[in-house]
Amino acid sequence: MTREENERATRETSRVALVTSDLFPDLYEDDHPLRDALIERGVAVDTPCWDDPGVDWAGYDLVVLRSTWDYAPRRDAFVAWARSVPRLANPADVIEWNTDKHYLSELAAAGLPITPTTFVEPGESWTPPGAGEWVIKPTISAASRDTGRYELPADVAVASAHVDRLSAAGRTTMIQPYLAAVDTAGETSVLCLSDAAGELTYSHAIRKGPLLTGTGERIGEYSEEIEARTPSAAELDVARRVLTLIPGGAKRLLYARVDLIPGPDGTPLLLELELTEPSLFLRNAESATPRLADAILARL
Repeated sequence: MTREENERATRETSRVALVTSDLFPDLYEDDHPLRDALIERGVAVDTPCWDDPGVDWAGYDLVVLRSTWDYAPRRDAFVAWARSVPRLANPADVIEWNTDKHYLSELAAAGLPITPTTFVEPGESWTPPGAGEWVIKPTISAASRDTGRYELPADVAVASAHVDRLSAAGRTTMIQPYLAAVDTAGETSVLCLSDAAGELTYSHAIRKGPLLTGTGERIGEYSEEIEARTPSAAELDVARRVLTLIPGGAKRLLYARVDLIPGPDGTPLLLELELTEPSLFLRNAESATPRLADAILARL
C-alpha cells in the first residue's frame, strides 16, 4: 500500500468529535466549514455535547473543543470532563489553566503587556476608583456574561453592587479600565493554527468592534462587528511572546486566539488569551479552514 493509500485508509476509518453544547447542538455556524472540510476528506464527524453522559469519548480518534459555551457555571465539572477525555484538543491541563483568567497575572509577572487588571477575591473589599470608565467581570465566564461597563463616580453604586454580587456567589472579580481605543481602532484577534507539521503559527486576524454598548446595569450587552484585519508588527510580536508562555508549550495546541487592544500610548495590550473554545472566524480567511482540517488529519 502506498503512503497516499495508507493515509486515505486512515481518514476513512477515523472519527472526530467537534464538541459543542446544548446552546448550539449543530455547532456554531462559524464551525460548519470545518465540519464540512473534514467530511470531504473522508473523516466521520460527530457534534456531541460535552456533558452528554451517553458519549463514548474513547471511541474518537480526536476530540476538538468548539462551542462549549455553557461551561462557566459548571467549570469544575467541565475541567473534570476534559481530564477524562483520552485525546482532547486543546489538552486538559491547558483548559484548566485557561478557563480561569487569573492566568493574566502570571503573564503580567512574566513581563507581557496586559490590560491593567485588579483581582478582587471573594470576601475581599473593593475601593472603587474615583473616576473613569471601568469594566467589571468574573474571572470565570464566557461570551461576556456577567460583564458590565461603568462610568465612575456616576455608576459607583451599581458597580459596587456588581462586585458584591459576584463575591457573594464565591466568584473572583476582575476590574479593568475601559480602553477607549476599542471604540476607534477596535479589538484585534490574532488567530494561530497548527500546521501539518504541528507548529502553531499565525493564520489570520480580525477586528472586533466594541462589545459593551451599555453602562451601569446593562450587563453583557454586545454587538458582533467583525471584519478581516492585517495585524501590526507590534501585535504579532505580542502574540508570539504570549504563545511562548503557554504551559507545556504551544506545539501541543491545535489553535489559539490572542485578543489585543491598544493601550493609551498605542502599545498592544493583551485582553484575553483564548485556548479553550474560541470563535476562530474561519469564514474571514480563505486558507484557515483547510489548514485546520489538515492539522486535525495530521493528529489522527
